[in-house]
Formats: sequence, C-alpha cells, structure tokens
Amino acid sequence: MDIILGIESSCDDTSAAVIMDGYLLSNVLASQDVHRAYGGVIPELASRAHQLNIVPVVSEAISRAGISASDITAIAFTRGPGLLGSLLVGTSFAKGLSIALDRPLIEVNHLQGHVLANFIRQYDKDTPVPEFPYLCLLVSGGNSQIVKVNSPLDFEILGQTIDDAVGEAFDKCSKMMGLGYPGGPVVDRLAKLGDPDKFHFARPHVPGLDYSFSGVKTSLLYFVRDRLAADPDFMEKNKEDICASFQRTLIEILMDKLIKAARQTGIRQITIGGGVSANSGLRTAVTEEGRKRGWTTYLPEFKFTTDNAAMIAIAGYFHYLNGERTGLDVAPVSRIADFRS
Repeated sequence: MDIILGIESSCDDTSAAVIMDGYLLSNVLASQDVHRAYGGVIPELASRAHQLNIVPVVSEAISRAGISASDITAIAFTRGPGLLGSLLVGTSFAKGLSIALDRPLIEVNHLQGHVLANFIRQYDKDTPVPEFPYLCLLVSGGNSQIVKVNSPLDFEILGQTIDDAVGEAFDKCSKMMGLGYPGGPVVDRLAKLGDPDKFHFARPHVPGLDYSFSGVKTSLLYFVRDRLAADPDFMEKNKEDICASFQRTLIEILMDKLIKAARQTGIRQITIGGGVSANSGLRTAVTEEGRKRGWTTYLPEFKFTTDNAAMIAIAGYFHYLNGERTGLDVAPVSRIADFRS
C-alpha cells in the first residue's frame, strides 16, 4: 500500500492531497483572493499567503484522508515551473516533513501533473483513463503545448507556443475590457451569451504544430481602441459578442493544430489539461471533434483543471513506482527547460 502526500504551491493556490495506490483520498485547496484587487498575481503576496496556508492545508488533507502522518509512504511536491517564492514555501515544507517523518521526497514537474490529471482515480466514480500513447492539449496561463504521452513518464512535445500562452490571451482580453481577474472564467461566462460570428480577429500563420497568440491579442487591442474612439459605449453594448468572438478565435486556433497532430500521428486518444481546459467552449469543441473524427476524448473534472495537489500526488505516485527519489539538496526552479524532466 503506497500512500503519497502531494503538495502544490507553484502560483497562488496552496494545495495538499493524499493518494493511496492511485486513488484519491483527499484534495484540499486554499485560494488567495488578495490578488483580485491588482488584476494579477503579486509574487510577494502569494509567497506570504502560502506560508500562512500550508500547515493547515496539509493537516486538513491528512485528516480528511483518514490517515495519520506516519502512514505516508512518500512526499511529492512541485519543484517547478512557477513563482520562485511560492515554490520555495512548498519545497521547504516538503523537506521539513520528509526529515520529521523519515519519508522520501519526490519532485514533480507541475506541467506533468496537468498532463497526468486524467489518471486520478476516485472510489465513488468509475472514470475511464486514456490508453497510451495519447495526445494532451496542455493549455494554461503559462503554457500552450501539444504533448504526446507514450507512458506516465515518457513525454514528447509535438508543438508549443512561440510567444504567449492561450491563458494569457484570455486574461489580457478580460483586462482590456475591464472585466476583472482571473479573466478566463469571466470571458467564458460572457461568451455563452454572445454571438461568436459577430466580430473577427487576426489569426496567426505558424508552420507545423506550434502556436502563436501575440498577434490575436494585438488584433483585439486595436479593435477595441478603434471602436471605442467611434463609440464610447461600444464595449458595454457588445461585451458578450466580443468575448464570444474572441474565445471562438482562440479555440479554433487550438483545435486546428490538435486536429493536425492527431492526423499526423494517427493517435485517436485525446485529452486536455491545464487551467484553460475548464473553458466550456474548448471542452465542447474537443468533444464534438472527437465524435466527428472517431477520437476517444477525456476531459478532466473541473476540480482537477486548476492548480491542485491531486495531480502532483498522482504524478509523484508514478515517479515513486519508477524508483525515483529526490535529495534534500533539491532547490525549486521557476523554469524547467525540458518538460520531460
């Protein structure tokens, strides 16, 4: 019986989870509302909040799991990528707990956690898991990638953004329109009320399977500037249609490359992961394309799309089974050059 405690602190959510032999026992998360007033995450405030939250969050995760700390087999933690100050809190706590319990450490790449989120099993649900190899469209505020997953520890990046991530494009759209932070959920909600064919925005022409979203953001910026110059009330009168049209543009860019990747590889097992995988328009697009093209699609539960420790624990579980351990001299890193490490 292998019980893995997962700790996630890469950005502004402090989370801890317990997984036993691949099945989730608990998943606790503490969010930080302080950043809303600034329209984005303030690193210093984030790290201070992690210091306040991490002890009660880990304690609650162990309690909800119905175990004692001494039952833990290993401690998995997010080493990176992310905000260095936030990562330092989680890494330091994991080290201290490792020493106190005399249990091994397992470092986890945050992005691998998102890709493997579909393997989190729950006792009250019979959720199917992808077969290898499968393709994962990894989309978040910092990443937009198409990953070929050959096994739980064998990843191959087929395409990625050459500039900005799609999640950043959603957030910038919200900021330009004064809709608040985080932008993705707000844009998604308003898009459901709008006409996606009302407006048109520039689409990049990037060869291969790589993405680009900087031009789409610039197109929106100029569109809003010019329309407001002609009509100061344009934004308020058309915000639903703007969101719907902009969201559709982003989703079509994502889906175009995903379809191309599936065609080139012949892989029909398709998943999505990362914060933007919670977007209702993207989930619908993946599902509909799957029906049309004979894909078997897997959508992570909404609670596993955002940063959470359950995905760190399941990734750590696979690393543990592979015999991997991390020394106490490990240091957090804000960027990881190779996704596979």
